[in-house]
Amino acid sequence: MKNTAISVNDLHVSYYGNEAVKGVSLSIKSGDLVGIIGPNGAGKSTFLKAMLNLIPRDKGDVEVLGKSIKEVRKKIAYVPQRNDIDWDFPIRVLDAVLLGTFPNLKLFKRPTKKDKEWAMKCLERVGMEDFSKRQIGELSGGQQQRVFLARALAQKAELFFLDEPFVGVDVSSEETIVKILKELTDHGKTVIVVHHDLSKANDYFNQLILLNKELISFGEVSEVFQSDIIERAYKGQFAFMKEIGV
Repeated sequence: MKNTAISVNDLHVSYYGNEAVKGVSLSIKSGDLVGIIGPNGAGKSTFLKAMLNLIPRDKGDVEVLGKSIKEVRKKIAYVPQRNDIDWDFPIRVLDAVLLGTFPNLKLFKRPTKKDKEWAMKCLERVGMEDFSKRQIGELSGGQQQRVFLARALAQKAELFFLDEPFVGVDVSSEETIVKILKELTDHGKTVIVVHHDLSKANDYFNQLILLNKELISFGEVSEVFQSDIIERAYKGQFAFMKEIGV
């Protein structure tokens, strides 16, 4: 029996008086690979950020591993959208990955040789060890996303949150990322991914959260991926859904 990794109760978020997330409640089990799907403007990224307490909530509670986000922050790794990152910042690839070790360092301590070796192992895992001395801004979109996944791996987290990790990446990088995410859940880690491509949802995830500001459906992929349920979320876009076999 899996333990509960994340519990969300009546979560509400608004921007300038417009409600972006309305009363979402759900529980995610440890070891699940969960996709957050829904149409553009459905509140997917907002929901993810609100769970992590990165943006203010109007109402609602979130528990992670039975505690508040603040109490377990070190056990959570977050990979933001690529357009939220300053790629002109002058930092080398290895140093960017090494930042993932910082949450576990003691106060005023610098990374050790062992930490640097671990960061390199994380780069090797994502196939980017040959780029360790490159500036982060010199990489392609797929390479940058691999580096930020390596940074998350370096943190040795229990839960991984990724916001649109496959946008602007090449096929090889996407396959590498998916493979690693599945390996993480095989080892009991919990992974939550904001995702936009429904055609791959069945291959990538074992659980889906379907949002359109409110929770439309949550559960096994086969349960959520029903034409009548998808239509409730995508409405006018349903003709497109039929083209991809929903």
